[in-house]
Formats: sequence, C-alpha cells, structure tokens
Amino acid sequence: MKKIIFKGCATAIVTPFTEKGVNFKEFEKLIENQIANKIDALVVCGTTGESSTMMPEERKETIKFAVEVVHKRVPVIVGTGSNCTKSAIEMTKFAESVGVDGALVVTPYYNKTTQDGLVAHYKAIAKETNLPIILYNVPSRTGVNILPKTCQELSKLKNIVAIKEASGNLSQVAEIANLCGDELNIYSGNDDQILPVLSVGGIGVISVLSNIMPEFTHTMVEDFLSGNLEKAKEAQIKAIPLIKVLFSEVNPIPVKAALNLQGYDCGVPRMPLVAMSRQNQDMLKKEMDKMKIV
Repeated sequence: MKKIIFKGCATAIVTPFTEKGVNFKEFEKLIENQIANKIDALVVCGTTGESSTMMPEERKETIKFAVEVVHKRVPVIVGTGSNCTKSAIEMTKFAESVGVDGALVVTPYYNKTTQDGLVAHYKAIAKETNLPIILYNVPSRTGVNILPKTCQELSKLKNIVAIKEASGNLSQVAEIANLCGDELNIYSGNDDQILPVLSVGGIGVISVLSNIMPEFTHTMVEDFLSGNLEKAKEAQIKAIPLIKVLFSEVNPIPVKAALNLQGYDCGVPRMPLVAMSRQNQDMLKKEMDKMKIV
C-alpha cells in the first residue's frame, strides 16, 4: 500500500492578493480558519491558488510562509506542476527543501504530450525528489487526459502515491481503481462528485467548496468513510446548488467572491481572470444565505 498523505478533505486554498502582491496577513487568517474547522490538509499554490499568475519567487515565498504557519498541524501539499518538466522539478525540489508534505503535479498544459510523454515527465520529476507525488488530472484545463493504463504504469514508482481525478469521468475513475488498487490513492477533484468517487474507492477530496465550508466538507467525507452513508448523501445533495454557482465562472473567481462575502479580504483574481459578474454574485449570495454561511 502506498503512503497516504491525507484521508478526508484537503482545501485547495485561495491566495489573497493586493495590488502589491500576496496578502500574507489575510492568508494566515484563511489558514487558521481552515485548521480550526477540522480540515484534513491544505493544498497551496494550486489552480485555486492562482499559481499560474504568480512569479516563481512569489510562489516560493507563499509556500514557505504556509509551511511555517501550519507548523505540521495538518499536511501541506503544494502545486509544483508546470508544462516545462525542468521548471516542475525545480519547484518540487524547493518545496521539499522547506518541509512540505507532498507535491500536486498537474499534467503539462498547452504544449500537451502523449501518454508516453506523461510517463517520462512524471518519472523525471519523481526521480529528483523524495516527496510523495499526487498526479493531477484535469483535462478541461490542460487538454491532456491521464489514461488508466498510464496511471497503472506511474503507480509502479514508489513516490507517486495518488491522483487527484478531475476528469469528471466516473467510469475512468473506477478503471483506475481497478487497475491500480492500493498502489494509487484516489482523491476527487470535483466537489459535485465527492461521494461518487469515494464510492469506487476514493479516500478523499481536494476541494474548492471547503474554502467556505471546511467543516461541512470534512464531515461529509468522514461520514461516508465511517459508514454514515445517508448523512453523507444528504450533505452532498444539499451542497449541489452552491457548488454549481461556485463554478458558474472560472475557478477561483466565484470562491474568492464568496470568501469576500464572508468578510475576508481576498481581493479579486489576477488577470486574465476578473471579478465575478454582478448577476452571478447575486446568485452566489442567495445560495450562501441558504446554507447559512454569510
């Protein structure tokens, strides 16, 4: 069985910005709120953290800050992926040097690659670090899908321990579970599919929803894994309207708006992303009111 970095709910945490850079004071508040509300792990500088519009030194500073603030209270996983293999290796090695608990490595985007290229890319990164690595499959953003047989091949590497599956294809998730078994832990990458992924052997979720509902999302997963299926099902279904509006515009536009509604000062996403439309903000507030979280 491969190392389990976390079991339950990890928050893909936003990065609050000001016009001058990362708002570290607000970032610390977000981290402390997550830990106080039972989150099982944090994912820093992922897609939701807007790593793609952060300069390399800025990413490094943010990673180091998160590790210091968390101080081993929960695992810290860092998005270190790139469409440049050399850059992904460099960021992964830096993350390891400051004491993170794992690396989340997205498939190469824009230039894309073949399945053989994916194997070569991940093997090259895995060779240069002792960190446990989570593959990140999100074809809607990258244009590349990690096929189940490729997952099986990569699961033979000792430090490739898991996959964040955000393809939306539950048949594919089930096939990965069948081919890889205990050699590749599976996390849902979609908040509207947490329970479906758990039902075919997943052990948790890397969540956007938990930015604004950490304890709720943690408890949903905990209930499912402990056999309280009815309660977990009710939570998943209850959250669907809110999840839908959280993805009514490109992530993390809506979740940053939601955190601002909760009283945080997260600013707006960096360009080319822009602030949420007024119409969708109104819908967001309506759904948050229903869940009593604003």
